[in-house]
Amino acid sequence: MQSIAIIGAGSWGTALALLLAEKGLEVRLWVHGKETYEKIMHYRENVFYLPGVKLPENILPTRSLSAALKGQKIILMVVPSHIFREILTQMKPYLEKDCLLISATKGIENESLLTMSGVTKDVLKEISFQYAVLSGPSFAKEVAAKLPTAVTVASADKDVAALVQRLFSTAYFRVYTHSDVLGVELGGSLKNVMAIAAGICDGLGLGANARAALITRGLVEMSRLGQRLGAHPQTFAGLSGLGDLVLTCTSTLSRNYTVGRRLGKGERITDILNSMRMVAEGVKTSKAAYRLAQREETEMPIVSKIYEILYREKSPLDGLKELLSRTPKPEFW
Repeated sequence: MQSIAIIGAGSWGTALALLLAEKGLEVRLWVHGKETYEKIMHYRENVFYLPGVKLPENILPTRSLSAALKGQKIILMVVPSHIFREILTQMKPYLEKDCLLISATKGIENESLLTMSGVTKDVLKEISFQYAVLSGPSFAKEVAAKLPTAVTVASADKDVAALVQRLFSTAYFRVYTHSDVLGVELGGSLKNVMAIAAGICDGLGLGANARAALITRGLVEMSRLGQRLGAHPQTFAGLSGLGDLVLTCTSTLSRNYTVGRRLGKGERITDILNSMRMVAEGVKTSKAAYRLAQREETEMPIVSKIYEILYREKSPLDGLKELLSRTPKPEFW
C-alpha cells in the first residue's frame, strides 16, 4: 500500500487525509495538539476540526514526527503558516533524501516575508527535495462531503506536478497543473486578506455592490504585487487567484470572511480570535502583505486599510469610507 505523511490535522489536513485514504493510501496523520489527538483516537473522528466524519482504519494518527515521516517519500504540509518554519525544522532530521514536499498551507511568513516555498528552501538548503503547492477554492467541509471541487497544483518540475495531480484526483476532486509556484502561493495567501475586507463590508451592511467592488479591486492588488515579485499575471485569473478569492469572499464557511463580518458588526479583533479554534490566516498575512507592498513600492489600498483596522485600531467603517473617497483614477494604467 502506498503511504503518505500528512503534517497537520486541522480541517483541511483531515479532509485531504480522508480523500487519500479513500484512494487506498496509508495516511500517517501527524496531530499537533494532545487533546485533538486523544479525541481522534477515542472517537475515530476529528471532533474539533471536522466533526461528523469517521476516519477509516488506513488513517493512522500520531503525535510523533519521526513515526509519521519514517520511510516517507511524499509529505503533505498542512500546518498554519506562522508555525510552518518551526515544524519543518523539527521534521528535518527525519526527511528522506529527494522526498516530495507538497504544501497546502496558505500564508506569508511575517518575519521573512517569504511564501512557504521560500521558507522550505531556507530551512532545507542542505537537503535534496522536490516541492509542489496545492491550492484553490476548496472548503474542507465540502471536500469531506465529496462535493465537486477543482484546485491547482504548481511545481517547477512538470513531472512532479503531474504526479501530485494523479495522487489527488478523484471523481469529485479535479486537479489542474501549473508551473507558477510563487503566483499560486501568493494567490492563496492574499485572497484571505481580501476576504476579511469583504466580510467587513457585509458586516457593515454596505451591500452587494460594495462587496463586488472589493473583490474586483482586490484581485487587481493581488495581481499587481504578484507581478512585482515575479509571478505570472495570468495565474491570478485562475483557481488559486480569482477562484479562491470568490469563494472566500462570499461564504460564511470562510474563517477570514467571518472574522471580517464580525469586525464589521463591532466586535474587537482580540475577542474574535480568542473565540476561534481554527486559524484565520488573513489576519497575519495582512501584516506581511502590507510590509511587502511597502518594500516593493506597490499600491495596495485594500491591504493597507485592513492592516490599519487590524493593527492600528482604525474603525472598519472609516477604513471602508477612506477606500471609497480616494482620488479618482483610471481603472487600468
